[in-house]
Amino acid sequence: MADQTLSPPALAGKWTTGEVATDPRVGFLLALGRASHAAGHHSQTLEDLLDRTAARLGVSEAQFFTTPTSIFAAFGAESTQRTYLIRVEPGGPDLGRLVRTEEILEAVLAGRLSPLEGAGRLRDVAVSEAPRGPLVTTLAFALSSAASAVFLGGGGKEVALAGGFGLVTGLLALAARHAPALARIFSAAASFVVALLAGVIGALGVGASVSTVTLAGLIVLLPGLMIVSAMRELATGHLSSGTARAAGAFIELIGIGFGVALGTRAAELLAGPISHVAALPLPSATIWIAVAVAAVGFTILLHADWRDAPWIVLGAAVALLASRVGGSGLGPELAPFLGSFAVAVVAVVYARATRRPAEVVLAPGVLILVPGSIGFRSVTALLDHQVVSGIDEAFTALFTGIALVAGLLIASVVLPSEQGE
Repeated sequence: MADQTLSPPALAGKWTTGEVATDPRVGFLLALGRASHAAGHHSQTLEDLLDRTAARLGVSEAQFFTTPTSIFAAFGAESTQRTYLIRVEPGGPDLGRLVRTEEILEAVLAGRLSPLEGAGRLRDVAVSEAPRGPLVTTLAFALSSAASAVFLGGGGKEVALAGGFGLVTGLLALAARHAPALARIFSAAASFVVALLAGVIGALGVGASVSTVTLAGLIVLLPGLMIVSAMRELATGHLSSGTARAAGAFIELIGIGFGVALGTRAAELLAGPISHVAALPLPSATIWIAVAVAAVGFTILLHADWRDAPWIVLGAAVALLASRVGGSGLGPELAPFLGSFAVAVVAVVYARATRRPAEVVLAPGVLILVPGSIGFRSVTALLDHQVVSGIDEAFTALFTGIALVAGLLIASVVLPSEQGE
């Protein structure tokens, strides 16, 4: 069936713009680009994917350029080239879309679907809704925040409060889906509300660490994965996309920091001085429970399939274990490098064992290690006029991101996945 719809490979310099416009392979490549971008592919992976697919389909004259907000695709020789521009919205990983996109791509390349049929299915994937309901997704915010409180050294009070604040963040995210005005300022608004509630609780003398519960309650909003993606794109020569993504992460951090500063000040005006106490950490063994809980939360928030949850938990646990062993044996500078390298190895093993994209395990595992919380502390320190501390935290976040990217890139060379990622 696919053989009847696939056109013969274009001859160099003989592919007219009219032929490009009616070639079903071109429509499939454009739909693949849109669906893969919606699934969260960064520029390096997306351009490589489109180049490989074009070659497999016999489209020899194809060039692709992607950014967080656009996809350019050009077909044909320079004198008769036809160029397409697709506007897209930047977003985080959607592992469910990623898997479905990969399945459709494999079906087209294997001849089980024609490019025309594959393009139609990819367009459906690009606009598909989240696989889980709003209640489960909102609870995932609470689970992720509670687990993050353990990572940040919180005790029982901090875990409980962080879970509650995560639930508040999830409810605000649900409201933002139906209110475009709120969606545009969602991060700053959620930061303001969580900081206000945390500040009031701190002023009442509950005995919990206000900074810990505030950061944990907002952990899902921090653009740590965006920072890592930006560093990865810059390291691989995708300068336009990497710079745009880094700028977006910086603005996101500024908005969150401003919301926290405003909410903290409002809490002081409403309830009086805020009592800052140190958290009493839970026993060290509880961190492994927190890893499992966080991985389940990420499985839901990243729209992964439940059958992948054990692999996601394993990847997160290996990432944390490797980073801790590396930090104690080789120093904190190498900890994120070893953590990202280890989770990349688990991701490749998963991809080869299941024939599914390695990113399903890689993205949640890297989320355990990302420097988003460090970047947040940098911004809040600068807003509090602690310039030296803020610059130091910013440098730490930058170095952590570089170490994470180095681990991922070296792992892709030492043990590449079958998808070529």
